[in-house]
Amino acid sequence: MSKNRELIIAPKVSRGQLGKFLSEIEKEGIKMVSLDPSYLKGIKSKVSTVHTSTNSDYVIVDKITKIKGKKIGMRFKVLSNADIEKILYLAKTGLDFVIIEVNDWKIIPLENIIAKLHKIHTVVYAVANTPDEARKMFSILEIGVDGVIFSTDSINEVKETLVHLGTKNFELRPAKILEIKEVGNGERVCVDTASILGRGEGMLIGSRSNFLFLVHNESVGSSFTSPRPFRVNAGAVHCYTLSPDGTTNYLSELETGSEVLVINSHGKARRATVGRSKIESRPMLMIKAQIGDEVGGIIAQNAETIRFVRPNGHLVSVTHLKKGDIVLAYSKPATGRHFGMEVDDEYIVEK
Repeated sequence: MSKNRELIIAPKVSRGQLGKFLSEIEKEGIKMVSLDPSYLKGIKSKVSTVHTSTNSDYVIVDKITKIKGKKIGMRFKVLSNADIEKILYLAKTGLDFVIIEVNDWKIIPLENIIAKLHKIHTVVYAVANTPDEARKMFSILEIGVDGVIFSTDSINEVKETLVHLGTKNFELRPAKILEIKEVGNGERVCVDTASILGRGEGMLIGSRSNFLFLVHNESVGSSFTSPRPFRVNAGAVHCYTLSPDGTTNYLSELETGSEVLVINSHGKARRATVGRSKIESRPMLMIKAQIGDEVGGIIAQNAETIRFVRPNGHLVSVTHLKKGDIVLAYSKPATGRHFGMEVDDEYIVEK
């Protein structure tokens, strides 16, 4: 079965909003929608379509038939093991893809289908109604379905689901250090996740929501501490970090069960659950950096275990950081935020 798992969006927006919505989801990397292709007339879009219309790129049929230049598939509701056997039989007779719907017990039927189809060249799509359902579909048997058809009108839900899929990316750019200053004691937050973080992974942290530094995890350790690969010593309580749904949280808000984004040095994101958030008073450093015309800062603990990531992947401790050094950060034009949600076109200045 293909490892190139895909998120297919079924837009729940009006015809008048469709063009804007498609533009937004294409920016997030969505390449296919579940939509009548006639709805795309007059809209500049490169998305492919899956629908019952024979004009679709992927055509959903009632009975097996060949359509020149098209992929064909069928949609099934799974209510019993007999339905699973029917899917397997029809897949063997020439379906390019199957779309699976289950009403109640979503895990076991899909496990059985995937176990039987993973060596057949039939692509398995599942239907999900929430980002959490999509996450389950992608993780079944550690293989997951090939794709999920997800109905939504929310760009934030699309972003959240892409994180579950593991295809959400952030453009990390070189940030030049402008200033480093000791600022006395403050409360800093250690974020202990329920996941093991690898070399190059950390969290995006910053004093401004549109300028976030890649703060590395503590998998390296130091001469005074053992490695703690589940921990990010993130920064002061006021600092922002990103959640899987695209909203921001203050570090002070994180607690057991919260979800955070873990980012690697290439910008690829995945979700992690917070096991514990630990706030303690420690000596702090203020660090400012610049990307293009944007200047951002972070207040972090003044300790050698807090590390940034250089563009070449090497780590640098904040205690060894110098003016003019280059580290990885994420920056974009400033927008307003309301309870962590981005608000377009709202004037804001953060210093």
